[in-house]
Amino acid sequence: MSKTSFDVQIWKTDVYRGKTKTTYWVQWAVAGQRHKEKFKTSALAESFRSELLTAARKGEAFYVDSGLPLSMQRAAVDLNWYAFACKFVDTKWDGAAGTTRRTVAEALTRVTVRMFTTDKGKPDEKLIRHALNRWAFNKVKRDSASCPANVVSTIRWIERNTRKVSAISMPEVLRGVLDGLTKNLDGSPTASSVVSRHRKILNTAVEYAVRELKALSANPIPALKWTAPKVSHTVDRRSVANPTQARTLLRAVRHYGRIGPRVEAFFGCLYFAALRPEEAVSLAKHNLSLPADGWGELYLEVAEPFAGKEWTDNGKNRDRRQLKQRAVGEVRTVPCPPELTALLHQHMKTFGTTSDGRLFRGERNQEELPKGTINRAWREARKATFAPAVLASPLAATPYDLRHAAVSTWLNAGVPPADVAKWAGHSVEILLKTYAKCLDGGAELLRKRVQDALGNGPGPSVAIER
Repeated sequence: MSKTSFDVQIWKTDVYRGKTKTTYWVQWAVAGQRHKEKFKTSALAESFRSELLTAARKGEAFYVDSGLPLSMQRAAVDLNWYAFACKFVDTKWDGAAGTTRRTVAEALTRVTVRMFTTDKGKPDEKLIRHALNRWAFNKVKRDSASCPANVVSTIRWIERNTRKVSAISMPEVLRGVLDGLTKNLDGSPTASSVVSRHRKILNTAVEYAVRELKALSANPIPALKWTAPKVSHTVDRRSVANPTQARTLLRAVRHYGRIGPRVEAFFGCLYFAALRPEEAVSLAKHNLSLPADGWGELYLEVAEPFAGKEWTDNGKNRDRRQLKQRAVGEVRTVPCPPELTALLHQHMKTFGTTSDGRLFRGERNQEELPKGTINRAWREARKATFAPAVLASPLAATPYDLRHAAVSTWLNAGVPPADVAKWAGHSVEILLKTYAKCLDGGAELLRKRVQDALGNGPGPSVAIER
């Protein structure tokens, strides 16, 4: 953070009369460091000098580097919110994961639509969100020549009609922004986890405005009385499939058209080894240490989360990153049960691998296993397995729920939490917090004890004296 000082000297305006024009220089020093500013007229120079004098007389601190008092520094960088948001995106872009870039854009879009000064001439709401989310808040695409004309005109309207950054300090504006995070475009409530994520991004952006740009004197978010939706960090026990249900779903995947056999082992990795989907899609032959049958090991090196090609540096839909919560190059070893060993051998025997040894790929897309293919196969497997009432429930609703089922099974089987956390790529604290509701704490035994204490029935009636 820039240094400040109260040691300020302000001199009289210096007039320089040249051959063709006269210029006026305001000169001053902060902590011995000299500064000067040129003006075309005496009035402008005196106005600027007067502001410096007023700030000094009020006892306001001055920045040593810029020479400006705190109030004038903030005014100098009081961009409109749209320009500030673009600047914030650019500072976070390089080195960030594609999924992070996309999430930042989504959060800033939700904020920006609440920062307009007028509705006059306002474009369609969906077009505004599309222009911001897909173009303006994408560093690479923002100034692209391929930007559609309607998007260009929409962004120009946004530039002209967005509040100043300083407006976020107004309680009524900030409250409206935070309330906007809780609702989707159709008016439905936003998932509490998404609200929490977007609020953190807003807070980071405001801190950037305070600490680096000096556009705000303080972060107003902590002081505002606003209650965020409660976020549950635990897995819903109803979503966790038991071993019979999981195996039935895997068999249903196998029989889903031509793509089913290609993804059965992929889903097997999620269930039998608790891999995250982005870890399973990156598996290559050199990551496997498998006997002909029996227990083997998987060595996980990277993850490839889906972001969309417009958000990645490699132009592909998936980013190639280090493992979650791990340093670059760190490897996680996961045991491979006999059933998964057999599935992986069968997969490689039937489909082989890519030239670089990757196990899983689409039927047409030979570079990756598309996210749409994964989700479509899982939806069809659930339809083929569950009755309508169960299909409408959260049971194994997403492929990720297979990982939850695996971790829950390990914990309930008595595997020490430290080992489960190591295999799953969690800390022990997060593991127990996340799966607290999935642990079998001997509920049936406890109920039986209560029932025994109560007896088997109501027993004979007893008269009560009054």
